[in-house]
Amino acid sequence: MPVLHTLKRASVLLLAAAALYATPAHPAAADEPGWTAEPAAGADTTRPGGGPYPTRPYFYMAGAPGTVLEDRLALSNTSDQERTVTLRGADAYNTADGAFAVRPGPNATGPGSTGPDSEGPVSKGPVSEGPVSTGAGAWISFGAGATVKIPPRTRAVVPFTVTVPPASPPGDHPAAVVATEAGREAGVRVHLRVSGPTLAALTVEDVAVRGEGAAAVVAYTLVNRGNVTLAPELEIRAEGRFGDVPGRGSRALPVELLPGRRVELTEPWPGAPVLDRVRVTVTVTAPGGARATGTASAWFVPWRAAGWTGLGLLALGGTTSAALFLVRGRRTRPRPPDGVAPGEAPEERGPRPAPEHELTGASR
Repeated sequence: MPVLHTLKRASVLLLAAAALYATPAHPAAADEPGWTAEPAAGADTTRPGGGPYPTRPYFYMAGAPGTVLEDRLALSNTSDQERTVTLRGADAYNTADGAFAVRPGPNATGPGSTGPDSEGPVSKGPVSEGPVSTGAGAWISFGAGATVKIPPRTRAVVPFTVTVPPASPPGDHPAAVVATEAGREAGVRVHLRVSGPTLAALTVEDVAVRGEGAAAVVAYTLVNRGNVTLAPELEIRAEGRFGDVPGRGSRALPVELLPGRRVELTEPWPGAPVLDRVRVTVTVTAPGGARATGTASAWFVPWRAAGWTGLGLLALGGTTSAALFLVRGRRTRPRPPDGVAPGEAPEERGPRPAPEHELTGASR
């Protein structure tokens, strides 16, 4: 197996020659336990002459299958007591909502470690879940330096290696270096690329429109079908039956979509119509030529207004029917004969019958 550099670590820790009070360092926040983890700045790490340490936001490493890569992690103890920090490698992945997270350690009894923040090297995010590392995180080794004791106000620089297996596929293999002390974990991202052909590809799936009015959102799923990490950009277009409908202009998504990962996202759509049938097209692009679209159709109906309108029409229809019934009843009532006053019986007028005479035989 070819080796890029020969390591001579054997529990060697490069401790800073000067105390941290003589070297500017990032101030610890009130909720921080008094130590930080970040990539070491290179050959000139201790800076015995003073001055700030150059910093990197993450580790970037690249090599062919079968090689051994090396780098160094800097641990700074800004407190007045000794710190014992345990180091390990971990696989990185996307959570369902697109957040960056890492797998728990092999001795974890529950959910694992925090996910390194994409805006900086140290993370204090929510606890992740999932199996232990079996990918690039398992390639990281600190050897005898996996447990580090850092004296008060001292900076320790710890070397580590990444051994790329000979049969590793090309592309990006996201990982992280995780430091743990007294239940608190801090992660530094490792961007590892194995040399070989790369492919940037993605798909847009399960597009749906939810809500209405200003609360409407477009939900969709992104799937990285390639072997490199993607920085996607989103654009939403809408076509209505009754005219133009405003969509959403192109913008970068706050997501790093890792190879083979699937994330479910929503995009606010304040321009949704009040009454229309709309066809929504979601277009996502990413550097490297990745492009995909997904569509969905939806009816927008102001159901509350429609409900009140329906009740009003129902009441109006009932009133109209009652009026027609009354009018029709008056028209079908029989008319009295000529000369008979309304309400008078016909037999009460006309010639009266002759009175009957008693047959007694007497002349009248």
